[in-house]
Amino acid sequence: MYMHVKGGDTSSLDLHGTGSCAALNFRRTARAVTRLYDFALAPSGIRATQMAILTAIAKFQPVAMCRIGEILVLDQTTLTRSLRLLQKQGLLEVSRRSARRQRFVTLTDSGVKALALAVPLWRAVQAKFLSDMGKDNWSVLRNELERLARSAVQMESSELLKETPTAEQSDPEGANAAAKLKKDPKPGKE
Repeated sequence: MYMHVKGGDTSSLDLHGTGSCAALNFRRTARAVTRLYDFALAPSGIRATQMAILTAIAKFQPVAMCRIGEILVLDQTTLTRSLRLLQKQGLLEVSRRSARRQRFVTLTDSGVKALALAVPLWRAVQAKFLSDMGKDNWSVLRNELERLARSAVQMESSELLKETPTAEQSDPEGANAAAKLKKDPKPGKE
């Protein structure tokens, strides 16, 4: 049975070029690569994102939580949620706040064991993926990804972001319509 659902009228939207959005394409690729690595790491019991966090901790422990966020370019909320889950799994410990109000993270013995299981699995999928991509291509792409990450972080914290027009500035009618919807969530029922 086919059910017809009425959608909003999109005929007035100019969506030309949105398919080339950098954020869309990076996230799409990141999801595909992450799924591949998650599948390969599954026997270790940890996911690719968790391995990245555990690896950062292992390399720098004891490491301040904010430093992990800087290394992995994770916002505080995402990092806290991820660390809490890893702590609940018994893979890491988080210290009480220090005199400088920082919290430090270290791996537990279980965390070290999980990472020891994950690293060979990671090496295998990494080797296959790089072989498919071409090692020279990966070196160039990795350097470019590093440059782009630094650029995005700098742009986020610079005045450029503050100069980006808000929805109200770039589309005053659309913003007014959104404001009206907040007041009257049932359009057309005036």
